[in-house]
Amino acid sequence: MTVSRRSFLEKSALASSFFIVPRHVLGGKGFQAPSDKLNIAGVGINGKGMSDVNNAYNDGVNNISALCDVDLSRAKPLFDKFDKAGRYQDWRVMLEKEKGIDAVTISTPDHNHAAIAMAAMQLGKHVYVQKPMAHNIFEVRTMTEAARNYKVVSQMGNQGASSPGTQQVVKWFEEGLIGKVHTVNIWTNRPIWPQGIPVPTGKHDKPSDIDWDVWLGPASLIDYNPAYHPFKWRGWWNFGTGALGDMGCHLIDGPFRALGLGYPTEVEASVGSVFIAGNQPEYIPEGCPPSAAIQLKFPASKKNKSAVTMNWTDGGIRGFHPDLVPADDSIGTSDNSNGVIMMGSKGVLVHATYGLEPRIYLNNGTKIEMPKQEPNNLKEYGHQAMWAEACKAGFNSAAHQNLASKFDFAGPLSETVLMGNLAIRSFNVRTPIPNTNRFTYPGRKKLLWDGQNMKITNFEDANQFVKREYRAGWKL
Repeated sequence: MTVSRRSFLEKSALASSFFIVPRHVLGGKGFQAPSDKLNIAGVGINGKGMSDVNNAYNDGVNNISALCDVDLSRAKPLFDKFDKAGRYQDWRVMLEKEKGIDAVTISTPDHNHAAIAMAAMQLGKHVYVQKPMAHNIFEVRTMTEAARNYKVVSQMGNQGASSPGTQQVVKWFEEGLIGKVHTVNIWTNRPIWPQGIPVPTGKHDKPSDIDWDVWLGPASLIDYNPAYHPFKWRGWWNFGTGALGDMGCHLIDGPFRALGLGYPTEVEASVGSVFIAGNQPEYIPEGCPPSAAIQLKFPASKKNKSAVTMNWTDGGIRGFHPDLVPADDSIGTSDNSNGVIMMGSKGVLVHATYGLEPRIYLNNGTKIEMPKQEPNNLKEYGHQAMWAEACKAGFNSAAHQNLASKFDFAGPLSETVLMGNLAIRSFNVRTPIPNTNRFTYPGRKKLLWDGQNMKITNFEDANQFVKREYRAGWKL
């Protein structure tokens, strides 16, 4: 009979009547016993996954005990760095064989987040999952409930949520400086990958060091194509969640957190047209559009006693200057690639998760800037490191409750982001007009959302995008 390290320690502590000498006394100043280290596995370990693993490792505070990536060539840098860690191409094999794993970072393409996270949580593993939490609303809701049911520590990888700037936005709002917020404008320059293009075609030889079947996971079965991997998967609904999925959980986080928002009640979308050939817009339901505008509406919350309209634009279409902001003051990052404007009864707050510290312009002409911050060397604001410490402290710990993006918060935020995608995809639902080559588009209207029951109430066809059909052999 085998006993895990954690189980052994728990049972030994209960059975023993001896006084336990603190480890720092036995090991000297700075000593950290091996049993104080979290055993972490990483799935998807190139790109953002590389920093997620490294930051959770925290310069040796924790162990990296197993690593997994479908692309062995791209995984090589971390395989070489953590050469004693188990190496895998299939995360299912890893979870089956690596019994000593305590926690898992998941930094794969969006379509695999839910399957991996659910399998890990069902085994009692804590999870760190890149943004957005999952590919669709149903997956996010399932993961949020699972983290509670299995009592695991969770965190979504929108690291700006742990930043001083986001904390300052919340503090200023709670101090009442901008009053009740009625409108939020948000924009991004994404996509910065091919999007709004024809579906990739052609036969391509799959590199021998890529496990394409595992890369596909629950997505529809299609042949390997370098147009999807690496990185360019974001613009295809089979795998990605477009510009909203890439930046929404970063940029919407501040107002969502400060205003105490929950599920939106309605959503409306419009998208940019694509003209590839001829004089008619292309119809590409498999792919995300080159640009989009989304409007979400929220009821008044306990924190913000006003209904809120949130306007999102992407594809480089940015918001306009509020009257209170001087013409020469930036309202976004230095290149205006990303920005957030919260408009309240007493003034406006401008912010961007990266590249623009928050500031306020009051109705009386006063400008308030973010106070000077003490410098620190926390990597990505300690977002991954704090998750790892919370894993060691446990589900009911203050450390877990204080995490910026545990699933209880990140779930509704991710659902809001994915609600925008539901509207975008509904925009392209078309119905043929009999005896013509023309179509009507019944989803091009305001969609009413029952958040509790995850259902659009005034356009049934939109509900096909709440969840997806998994290919044979895959399930949550």
